[in-house]
Amino acid sequence: MKYSILTLFPEVFQFLETYSVIGKGVENSSFTYETIDIREFSTNKHKKVDDYSYGGGPGMVMKAQPIVDAIQSVKAPSSKVIYLSPRGKVLTQEKLMDLSKEEHLILLNGHYEGIDERVIENYVDEEISIGDYILSGGEIASLVLIDGISRLLQGVLSNAESIQEESHSSGLLEYPHYTRPFDFEGHLVPEVLISGNHEKIEKYRREKSLEVTYRRRPDLLEKAELSKADLEYLNRLKENLKED
Repeated sequence: MKYSILTLFPEVFQFLETYSVIGKGVENSSFTYETIDIREFSTNKHKKVDDYSYGGGPGMVMKAQPIVDAIQSVKAPSSKVIYLSPRGKVLTQEKLMDLSKEEHLILLNGHYEGIDERVIENYVDEEISIGDYILSGGEIASLVLIDGISRLLQGVLSNAESIQEESHSSGLLEYPHYTRPFDFEGHLVPEVLISGNHEKIEKYRREKSLEVTYRRRPDLLEKAELSKADLEYLNRLKENLKED
């Protein structure tokens, strides 16, 4: 996997070299990345990349020419161009898994009031949002995308099995975790987790995952693959909550 990051602020991405497992992924070449300064492609002598919007209105708009030239400088037949935009489809774990199979992602980071619509219509393959809110620019969203994709790549996480158990990977939110000490200020670890009975532990964790999902994100249950035992547990849970 290779990321080509088109930005006005390339220095934002320097910390990828040292950030947690992502830094390890860079070190062991699980993926590579490059930053491309969009200003370097401006034909304006002052390296200006924005202008007023046709039709009026507040703010400035990033011009098409520097962006398109920056895209063309790195684009290959296998490239996919993604514009990080609040107008895009909201990012999901499923989308991250799909993108982790790509060879080359070009991540376009906008600023000001956005970018010339003609770039989106003719040079962008997909718009992605990381949530229903507005940020100062696309860089933070790109970092989220890089982190979410890269940890799915071979050689980034030391324990590949953990990916399958994480929240959203199975369609449910993850069960609670505990570590030592067993007794922390009178708050105890559930006894089942120290029982040594792996079948009971697995059942407990599955039920807790269902409970957390039902309480916090019940909408996820509509798409999750649920067994007969899962459905029976959810029915009991709902009844118990009614009684409370």
